[in-house]
Amino acid sequence: MRTAEQPAGDGGDKPWGEVTPEAARRLLVAAVEAFAERGYHATTTRDIAGRAGMSPAALYIHYKTKEELLHRISRIGHDRALALLTAAETGGGSASERLAEAVSAFVRWHAERHTTARVVQYELDALAPEHRVEIVKLRRESDAVVRRILADGVRDGEFDVPDLTGTTLAVLSLCIDVARWFNSRGHRTPDEVGALYADLVLRMVAAPRGGDPDRRPGQK
Repeated sequence: MRTAEQPAGDGGDKPWGEVTPEAARRLLVAAVEAFAERGYHATTTRDIAGRAGMSPAALYIHYKTKEELLHRISRIGHDRALALLTAAETGGGSASERLAEAVSAFVRWHAERHTTARVVQYELDALAPEHRVEIVKLRRESDAVVRRILADGVRDGEFDVPDLTGTTLAVLSLCIDVARWFNSRGHRTPDEVGALYADLVLRMVAAPRGGDPDRRPGQK
C-alpha cells in the first residue's frame, strides 16, 4: 500500500527521522505540509505549530524563524538529491547506464517525496540571501553531475548532445516537474515513473546509430 509520501531522507520509516529532537521533527513535518499546501509566505508560525499540536511559543525553542525551518527543509532535500545523483555518477557502467540510474533515482525521489520536493524546488526565492547562495551552490553541483555524465556519453559516442548546458537543464527540469503533478493515488508508482523518464531521456540524447533503430545506447 502506497503512503502519501515516503520519508524525505535516510531516517528510516519515520518521515524526517534524521531531525532531532522529536519536537523539532514534528515541527518540520508540519512546516513541509503547510508550505506545500499554502505556500511559504501565506503560512504563519501559528499554522505550523497548530499542525504539530504545539503552541506557537514552542516553535521558537527549536527554530528561530520560519525561514530557518524552510532552510533546514531545503538543505536536507538538496543534500539528498545531490547524493542520489552522485551515487549514480560514481556507480560504474557506461554513460547510458549511469544517466539512466541518475534520472530514475532523481525522478523516484521527486515522486516519493512529492510534497517535500515541491517545497524544496519551488520556494527557493523565499530563502534569506545567504541561505539562497548556499542552496544554489548545491543545485549547481547537481547540474554538474548530470553534465559530466552527458559529456562522458558524447566522448564515448553514446550521446549526441550539441548543447551540454541546455540539455542538462532540460533533463533536470523534466525530473523536477514530477513533484508538481505526481499523485500517490495515481496508476503509476514512483519506480514506474522513474523507469519511464530514464527511457525518455536516453531516447532524447541518443547518438544516431545504424542497424536496429530501436536499439538503446549501450546495447549490443
